[in-house]
Amino acid sequence: MNFPETLVEGRLLKRYKRFLADVRLPDGEIVTAHCPNTGSMMGCQPDGARVWLSPASNPKRKLRYTWELVEASPGQLACVNTARPNAQARAAVEAGVVTALAGYGSVRPEVRYGEEKSRIDLHLSGHPERADAWVEVKNVTLCEAGVGYFPDAVTLRGQKHLRELMAQVRAGDRAVLLFCVNHTAVTEVRPADHIDPVYGSLLREASAAGVELMAWQAELARDGNPSGSLALVRELPVML
Repeated sequence: MNFPETLVEGRLLKRYKRFLADVRLPDGEIVTAHCPNTGSMMGCQPDGARVWLSPASNPKRKLRYTWELVEASPGQLACVNTARPNAQARAAVEAGVVTALAGYGSVRPEVRYGEEKSRIDLHLSGHPERADAWVEVKNVTLCEAGVGYFPDAVTLRGQKHLRELMAQVRAGDRAVLLFCVNHTAVTEVRPADHIDPVYGSLLREASAAGVELMAWQAELARDGNPSGSLALVRELPVML
């Protein structure tokens, strides 16, 4: 899975109103890019950082660019576009990269389920030997000393998703929390107890109840520069 367009490099000036970022392009032009990330983006918006933008395919769109990548630390990239992880996960599952989820005949996105009226990111069915799998995808971009933490802000929505996944296990199906690690410096994933201790406690409860925890890291970069690839290429440990 690759970025659909060639990325344009720039320098981050500021992010504001959550969804906007001012970026200086190499020719000196300052553009306002769409920032598709509702989180805190902790550690992913250092002043003056190198960033990469994708040009809009629709020439009539108000904002010409979307912010995709940031050099979060020297030589290490993070993908801040939270519209990417679900597609990354689906591509990896359908290609058989995530071997623990291989063998399902059908992969459907955004299926409504649960007592709390959620939408699961991926519903897997049609396996000859295994129960349906309900897969919730979470984007990991917060990195501290090589540890990827989730979430980067208190998430009531994420807590709800854990409750829904536990309910699916009780109903006899598989339930999976798949961390899509979009930061090249991460070597393991942990719950961010220092940010949302309730989520951390629920995550451990969910794991004990049978929810499967997986983490897969995206390629993103080669030699500190964008590779053009969003593919999930390596499994990382989830440490509780």
